[in-house]
Amino acid sequence: MAVPYPPLMSDDTEILQEIRDLLRLIAEPALVKRDERFRASLRELVGKSRQKAEVVMLMDGSRSQADIRKAAGIDRGNLSRLVAALREAELIGHDDKCPKLVCSIPSNLFSDVSHAQK
Repeated sequence: MAVPYPPLMSDDTEILQEIRDLLRLIAEPALVKRDERFRASLRELVGKSRQKAEVVMLMDGSRSQADIRKAAGIDRGNLSRLVAALREAELIGHDDKCPKLVCSIPSNLFSDVSHAQK
């Protein structure tokens, strides 16, 4: 009969959380630089297109390209070219069927994109 592992004590959990928080603090400058480069590349690819911005915001890995196409009203060719460009720039993962950005983005990243342009 197997002996179950003892549950983590609350002290152990607290220590692990403190270690995690310290690691995040140490890594923060590098993460900010990485995210800045990522977001700048993303903005460059999206340009002033409201439709592309909407498409990118839907790329969370839970939707297929067909679902994204329907939700954003983008045609197949434009979506395919955008996905290819994002993949080339290493801004999405390897699964083209359900594209997912490799870094999280704030919901207001494309707030400067015109509502008039599609």
